[in-house]
Formats: sequence, C-alpha cells, structure tokens
Amino acid sequence: MSSEAFENARLTYEHHMQTCRQCRADTVPCAVSKHLLRICNNARRELLRTPEHRAAQT
Repeated sequence: MSSEAFENARLTYEHHMQTCRQCRADTVPCAVSKHLLRICNNARRELLRTPEHRAAQT
C-alpha cells in the first residue's frame, strides 16, 4: 500500500510540474507544487519505514 501511495504522489507531482504554466515558466515553483512535493516526500518516507522495504535492504 505504501508503494502505491508513493507512486501516486510522485506521478501527481510530475504531472503537475509538466502542466502548470507557472512551474514551467518560472524557476520558483507554485504553492500547489510545493504542497504536492511535500506529500510525495512524506509518502516516500513512509515507504522507507515499512518492514518490507527494510527487509529488501538487507
């Protein structure tokens, strides 16, 4: 479930970065982009905490 949440958050963030006029034109990301990146990072951290991921690392 965590990997699915991370993939969904990552894809949503990447899609926004490709379609947002402000994010494409400016070097400063828009507020929505910052929020989506925060969600993506939180999902990635949660994924790294899962026992399945830790078992794959050893």
